[in-house]
Amino acid sequence: MVSRMKVLVTGASGFVGRALTEQLLALGQYEVLGVTRSHPAKPVAGVRYLPVGDLTLLTQWQTALIGVQTVVHAAARVHVLNDRTAQSLDRFEKVNVTVTLDLARQAAAAGVRRFIFLSSIGVNGIETEVSASFSETDAEQPHNPYAHSKLKAERGLRQIAEETGMEVVIIRPPLVYGPGVRANFAALMRAVQQGWPLPLGAVHNLRSMIAIDNLLDFIITCMAHPQASNQTFLISDGQDISSPDLIRGLARQSGVVARLLPVPPWALRSAAVVLGRGDVMQRLCGSLRVDITKAKTLLGWTPRISMDEGLRRAVAGRSS
Repeated sequence: MVSRMKVLVTGASGFVGRALTEQLLALGQYEVLGVTRSHPAKPVAGVRYLPVGDLTLLTQWQTALIGVQTVVHAAARVHVLNDRTAQSLDRFEKVNVTVTLDLARQAAAAGVRRFIFLSSIGVNGIETEVSASFSETDAEQPHNPYAHSKLKAERGLRQIAEETGMEVVIIRPPLVYGPGVRANFAALMRAVQQGWPLPLGAVHNLRSMIAIDNLLDFIITCMAHPQASNQTFLISDGQDISSPDLIRGLARQSGVVARLLPVPPWALRSAAVVLGRGDVMQRLCGSLRVDITKAKTLLGWTPRISMDEGLRRAVAGRSS
């Protein structure tokens, strides 16, 4: 009987974590332990769950880590727009840095072979020129407390890898979309499907995104590929899209007509600043492109599905 790799996934009830646990079980090669705040209302059959409440330094991982060969750390305090209170900043530090490094140290002590950390493209920066793209060799330019905390965690993990020999893999994805996606992408899908006129017809940007299927495929590749050890990767669907074309794509997959108004981007940005929605408008008007050459050449990885198929699955997931 072939033994199965034991994998611990934190954030196992979240968008990425839940999808990852489902995919690992479907492959039949993995024993999966899912770390969650509380027992999920809709657990994935076959996953053994470890509800730990809010992640704190009091979390003792030793028992959970027995026999674990790979940790995929997807749990995090995510960025909340306009949340810049001292208490919030401290929470980013505690959850995204202190807890991450504490888990990594305990994982190394327990003999975990590889620790995969889901970081963020925000570590690289908030925007690129439309003709440029971020790569792993660029200087980091985190732009908010969330991105700063992710960078600090990355640096701490690299130090732990050097000190202990545990292999660390850092993945910086851009926007992740797919069935069950929430937040701004879900709101955009809803607006398109309800036929709202959207003032983005004059925007000429390019943005990288990644379908959840492609992200999962890359994570699983990094779990086993020897060349992934102690590397940082930027990944995407391998094709970039403008905001107007994204809206047209969502409309096409939804069977509706895209309604785009040609409002000048400078007017959109000005209005957004006044309304306190500058971050949202930046994502809709600005460019953010990533270069996935390293993932393709070092690991031989290519996106499993096209962006068009990813959008189709995202729309179908919302409709189901």
